[in-house]
Amino acid sequence: MSAEETNTAAARTPFPADLIYHSGFGNHFSSEAVSGALPRSQNSPLLCPYGLYAEQISGTSFTSPRKHNQRSWLYRVKPSVTHEPFRPRVPDHLKLVSEFDRSNSSATPTQLRWKPADVPEPPTDFVDGLYTVCGAGSSYLRHGFAIHMYAANVSMDNYAFCSADGDFLIVPQQGRLWITTECGRLQVSPGEIVVIPQGFRFAVDLPDGPSRGYVAEIFGSHFQLPDLGPIGANGLASSRDFLVPEAWFEDVPCPGYTIVQKFGGELFTAKQDFSPFNVVAWHGNYVPYKYDLSKFCPYNTVLVDHGDPSINTVLTAPTDRPGVALLDFVIFPPRWLVAEHTFRPPYYHRNCMSEFMGLIHGGYEAKADGFLPGGASLHSCMTPHGPDTKTYEATIAMENEAEPKRISNTMAFMFESCLMPRVCPWALESPYMDHEYYQCWIGLKSHFTREPLTVNSQEVKSEDGT
Repeated sequence: MSAEETNTAAARTPFPADLIYHSGFGNHFSSEAVSGALPRSQNSPLLCPYGLYAEQISGTSFTSPRKHNQRSWLYRVKPSVTHEPFRPRVPDHLKLVSEFDRSNSSATPTQLRWKPADVPEPPTDFVDGLYTVCGAGSSYLRHGFAIHMYAANVSMDNYAFCSADGDFLIVPQQGRLWITTECGRLQVSPGEIVVIPQGFRFAVDLPDGPSRGYVAEIFGSHFQLPDLGPIGANGLASSRDFLVPEAWFEDVPCPGYTIVQKFGGELFTAKQDFSPFNVVAWHGNYVPYKYDLSKFCPYNTVLVDHGDPSINTVLTAPTDRPGVALLDFVIFPPRWLVAEHTFRPPYYHRNCMSEFMGLIHGGYEAKADGFLPGGASLHSCMTPHGPDTKTYEATIAMENEAEPKRISNTMAFMFESCLMPRVCPWALESPYMDHEYYQCWIGLKSHFTREPLTVNSQEVKSEDGT
């Protein structure tokens, strides 16, 4: 085969069904695709084993406190610096945003909801299928976030993508993703998530064809596990369930291979003649990882009242204010509802945080209609939201006859941020915008009465006895 044919064959090699991973969150890992490829006594010897190049990738400043420092050493066939100069990508990608201001996005306190987007008919890969829905802050100022969605139908061909702006948290909703990274390969199915840290190069193949999902990108911070506080030492997402790829490399000619780098929301390209996935061994704690959401151990009310959604936090990107997140990733998984004398769906609420929700599969307990898998909603800072009319009326009609109930066949999630998002024009003008969303609450009627309520033949009185 020619060099180009060899490269094409290598790029389309199926992932093995039994990919092996390292286990743990925030650990320092060591991984070799060839035994002995890792230097044993130092990071950057004069001559690395097998003639490899040593290259460090740093996710934090050199002088960050040791407990916060993130970096990995990669031992590769050729260093990543071996490329032609970066040039603006042609054609440009006009629907990716990393600087949010009045010139490119709008502020609105209105509750917004989108129906699931169709996968495009023309060949569209993961990068071309990305589009920003909303966000806040600035990648240049290293503080903020962007929420993207994607819809794609073909694999990335002879190029890799990376974001210099921030970490990518990818939530596939339809179709598996085969993700090749500099540290190795990850298979990510709907119901799982993957985090690609800032600066890592990766390529996405679509073994099932059409795929769509959600992406949260954070600027100037990294995701970590939330503190458990009074919960204790266990529960929520367990460190052992996060999986990191084992070293894997390809060393084949790749003429015209392209690196696409996102930088300040703009895309730039550089050509090189080799695969970026030529890392034979690596060690460190700055690595891509994935997590199966079904392994989450939820906690919930066992007597009265509905718990705050923060109890379902999987990952958090904190700010310098204790307890305030740049972005939380929260899920609403299958679980039991057992609270007594309690309105069990989420309560009506106005929040100083802003909430973007998506649905991976099934339904969502607070919305009887309209919120569909692959769709999304946005409830911004201090915008009221809560159960729709049908959910409210059905819940109170049960009075206190409600038995313990298991919520099943569902996986909803939320990106929650302390920043106020601005919404991109193509999201506001989208044909998938649900312009009737507000109607789901318009039917809520007054149940106020000056007479004591009777629930199951018992009077409900106020605290002062009236």
